[in-house]
Amino acid sequence: MLRFRSLASGSSGNATLIESHDGRHPTRVLVDCGMGLRRLLAALAADGIGPDGLHGIFITHEHGDHIGCAPMLAARHGIPVWSSAGTAQCPELAGLDTPVRQVRDGDVFTIRGLEFRPFTVPHDAREPLQLRCTDGDRVLSMMTDAGHVTAHALSFLAGSHALVLESNHDPDLLARSAYPDFLKRRVASPHGHLSNAQAATALSALRHEHLNVVVAAHLSERNNRPELVTSAFATALGCAESEVLLTQRHGRGWLTV
Repeated sequence: MLRFRSLASGSSGNATLIESHDGRHPTRVLVDCGMGLRRLLAALAADGIGPDGLHGIFITHEHGDHIGCAPMLAARHGIPVWSSAGTAQCPELAGLDTPVRQVRDGDVFTIRGLEFRPFTVPHDAREPLQLRCTDGDRVLSMMTDAGHVTAHALSFLAGSHALVLESNHDPDLLARSAYPDFLKRRVASPHGHLSNAQAATALSALRHEHLNVVVAAHLSERNNRPELVTSAFATALGCAESEVLLTQRHGRGWLTV
């Protein structure tokens, strides 16, 4: 069984827990840790999971809302960390006693019962990577923090049974927001974040009969509205708006792939 849970999502922090079971032993991997250590441990404890129950941490890129407490968590509890070489060069990870295990676009690496394939996305970070993950039966893919959707990224997302897809902002709300102009340009740039329309267009291309779970993620609290996301995703999926799943600041419960 493959399942996942968002612990946090958005500009204030991002963390996703992926878990597989082979019938006896679980494998648990955190994708990003963009929150304080106390908050993260409390979220895990709510599911009866302690740090010793984690088998790896993957950091998508070095921005604070993604790397968060990962260095402290890894150092205190001896949890191995994976990232790109570019991300590993950031000061927070470069100082770890145990070197970060570095992977590149298209590499395949395993953590116990889970296999991962990272892929590059266009974002204003050193070497950002997103992930395709499988337990050998089901496929979960994740893509956030991308300024636009590339054919390369679509090739990695294709055929997934579950998708976590960024739907960060509505362009009109962003244009009218109190963000300074430089930040508006950054968010809307080809190396910023996906708009609702960009996400929906990607989703239309990725839709297939075995795509069972789609979660809209990394919604901006200031520049988006849940109802705009649900409308765009429902149209792309050909489903009712009530069927569209969102994850916001405080995450959401377990979803089975």
